[in-house]
Amino acid sequence: MKQRKRIYYNAQQRALIWDRYKQDDSVHDIARLFDRFHSSILGIIHKTGGYRPPERTRSSSILSLAEREEISRGLASNLSFRAIARKLGRAPSTISREVRRHGGLKQYRANKADAAAWENAKRPKPCKLSGNKALCSIIARKMKAAWSPQQISGWLKRKYPDNEEFHVSHETIYKTLYIQTRGALKKELQKHLRTQRAVRRSKSATLKGKGLGKIKDAIPISERPASVEDRAVPGHWEGDLIQGSHNSYIVTLVERHSRYVMLAKIPNNKTSTVIKALIKQAQKLPMELYKSLTWDLGSELSNHKEFTLATDIKVYFCDPKSPWQRGSNENTNRLLRQYFPKGTDLGVHSQLRLNQVARQLNERPRKTLEYETPAERFNQCVASIG
Repeated sequence: MKQRKRIYYNAQQRALIWDRYKQDDSVHDIARLFDRFHSSILGIIHKTGGYRPPERTRSSSILSLAEREEISRGLASNLSFRAIARKLGRAPSTISREVRRHGGLKQYRANKADAAAWENAKRPKPCKLSGNKALCSIIARKMKAAWSPQQISGWLKRKYPDNEEFHVSHETIYKTLYIQTRGALKKELQKHLRTQRAVRRSKSATLKGKGLGKIKDAIPISERPASVEDRAVPGHWEGDLIQGSHNSYIVTLVERHSRYVMLAKIPNNKTSTVIKALIKQAQKLPMELYKSLTWDLGSELSNHKEFTLATDIKVYFCDPKSPWQRGSNENTNRLLRQYFPKGTDLGVHSQLRLNQVARQLNERPRKTLEYETPAERFNQCVASIG
């Protein structure tokens, strides 16, 4: 089999690569556009950690490629520097320096000189974290405690409101992790990110794709009271199951007002098992703090009437293929995958472990709560009814 010649992507091709990557195309799909293997695309993406490099511009005072080609033709015709300079409207010293820097009279080549000039003109902006060991130490410590860069950034502004040296955006933290040439944060910290990715990927909604059947006497989400929608009133919950290997499952519950999380261990996803676990969780809370439950159309809640009869809590069902209608729960499930990765057996985790994970999530500051923690917000609700 004849080996294909190595491809060098030009600026237009690289722009297409980044456009398609931003649209969340896979590297395999992008590579097929050029009849190449995905490894030829990975090198470009990984070099900048999944961040599209900013488009470089050239100052009008700098020689262009066209001018360098004119210099090359002038030298080939034995024109003097002054003659070439007059033709280009440049100073003779500019032409002299250009030729001297890039090979001299005999070795000057326009394309090679232009590429070298672009490379020499790079002026990388210093990273804010570089040299700030104290800040890096704080960030590393919080990441090891499973805080996200956004949580760290918001907390730093609250903790050090008058110290700009300790203010850093979450984007800077991500870039410093993903672009290792910055050298301020160790690559090992990537494993503490929610997704544990080595490069940045765009956010894209995904559907579970599980079979959705009709649930008898289901109350649609359109009939849910408006007071639930605006999150002003506590006590309205969203729920779901996350699945692991060997048909293992965990019940996840999130309170809409405070984003407070509760987790329950279940041996299977039979409706009788799930309903029993939901009743048990509901009985742990005051009635004022558990007024409704919103679920998707999964068959595990086909016996929802039994839950409502036992708890006096109404269950509302989302429209098909509409995960955003349980946005808080969907977001929480993504956070939980840091602790319970896809494809792993969830049955090995005890209820004590689930409680520990829930507590850790509830004690993290949340941007949507103005960097209060869900536990703080939920405890305020408990105190208000006490």
